[in-house]
Amino acid sequence: MDLIEFAARLREKAGSDTGMILIHNGIVRNSSRDGRPVKSIEVKVDRGKLSRVLTDARKLTGITAAEAEIQEGRLGVGEDIMLLGIAGSTREHVITALASTLDRIKKGVTRKQEFSN
Repeated sequence: MDLIEFAARLREKAGSDTGMILIHNGIVRNSSRDGRPVKSIEVKVDRGKLSRVLTDARKLTGITAAEAEIQEGRLGVGEDIMLLGIAGSTREHVITALASTLDRIKKGVTRKQEFSN
């Protein structure tokens, strides 16, 4: 995953009506949400659902582009899991769209299993 290339592609797709771009960069951390140590995670992605979520995001008011890259397989601490970019006309549209799209991806597109060894 290359953040600079991702941002450039998103900006190109967004066009001249864009006033803001936000990019979420999800990274494997060394502990779970409940504090247990994590050495690696296994990520699985439903690509069909991801496509539908991004299509829906692109239809939101004020949104000019929505793109994502998600790595699958076993990933170690510090590795990138996901890049999610949302571009749009104003801050209010973009922040809301990023939050809702990220929630949909986390809840219905990706599955993650954490490993402590």
